[in-house]
Formats: sequence, C-alpha cells, structure tokens
Amino acid sequence: MQNAKDRLLLAAAELLESGGTLSTRAACERAGVQAPTLYHHFGSKQGLIDAVANHGFTQYTAVENSGDPLDDLRQGWDRHVLFGLEHPSFYGLLYGRAEPGKPCAVTAPAHAALRERFTAAATQGLLKVPAADAAEQVFAANVGITLTLITQPEPDFGLSERVREAALAGVLHTPSTDAPATRASAALTLRALVGNDPGDLTPGENALLGELLDRLAR
Repeated sequence: MQNAKDRLLLAAAELLESGGTLSTRAACERAGVQAPTLYHHFGSKQGLIDAVANHGFTQYTAVENSGDPLDDLRQGWDRHVLFGLEHPSFYGLLYGRAEPGKPCAVTAPAHAALRERFTAAATQGLLKVPAADAAEQVFAANVGITLTLITQPEPDFGLSERVREAALAGVLHTPSTDAPATRASAALTLRALVGNDPGDLTPGENALLGELLDRLAR
C-alpha cells in the first residue's frame, strides 16, 4: 500500500497529466489525505509541484554513456524531445516557468550531464568551442524545438532532426582523418584530457595550464 507522500506525488502527477488544475485541495482529495499532510511532506503546493517535476525528469536523465560522444549527444537530444512530447505537463513545469537570473535546480543535473558529454567529445578532438559553451547552445536548441513540437498537432520529427544536426554542427567538427587540427581544437582537446587526468601537475600548475589553454581555445 502506498504511503501518503507517494499518493500525493501520484495524485499531483495524474492531475497535471490530465490537464486538470493542480490545487492543494484537488491533490489532497485525490490522494485521500488532509492539507496538513501535504504541508508536512512538501512544505507547500509549489514544493509538491517541484517534487513531481523532479520525479518525472529523472526518468529520462539516468542514461549510461556508450563511449561514442556523438551518438550519445544525438540520442540524448531525441530522448529529451520524446520526454517533452510524452509528458508535456511535466515539461511545462520544468521549462515553462523561467525566472530571471534563476537557473532551474531540477534540470541542472541534465545540463551538467550534457557538459560531460561535450567534454568527452573534446578528448577526441571534436569540439569547436569550450564544452560549457557547446552545452549552452545545444541545450537551448533542444528545449526550443521540444516546446515547438509540443504545440504542433502532429510533431515534425524531421524538423527536430534538422535542428539537432545544425546545432551539433555549430559546436562539433565532423569526424574525419583528413581534417587538420586547429590551435583552438588542439587546446580544447588537451584541456579536456588534462581535466580528466592532471597527472603530476600541482593544483597551481593545473590552474595555470587551464587558463593558458582556455586562452588558446578562443
């Protein structure tokens, strides 16, 4: 039998997915509890909403790396889009209530995972820009196309694929044995490799090398 906290999470999720109004009263009635129980577990209605969004979001972020950064980035993009289409209410909670200067704490782990994927791409000499910049650009495009497809009567997955490839092309070199390395790409590659394995460098040496490589990568 579910405990009161789980029943509240399920009730709130069902109300959101059905397009209903998520009020404190509606959630409590559906879960069969009194309002003080909601406040005890979640502090407020917003606390309940955040918990529901976090639970839904973690369903698609826990994915292992395949070892192929480019393939992981493509699959990650597609999973993001599908999650938004399958859970539009959750997605609206995550990305539709932005506050100026206040990053979403719930989506931060996904953003960090994207930076890690681009760092992995950097170790293979694929990055045109720093991993953090690449993550920002692709993340913004991924969210934008997902919100666009949610509003379409028939989601255009071809549009998503075209936007995906354009976004990746803007930050990644196409793998090719004939492509000459540039100073910037070499610096980005070394930056990622040293970040993963600093060897015998002291913290001060590591910081100085990182600063120099960042300058060379610009």
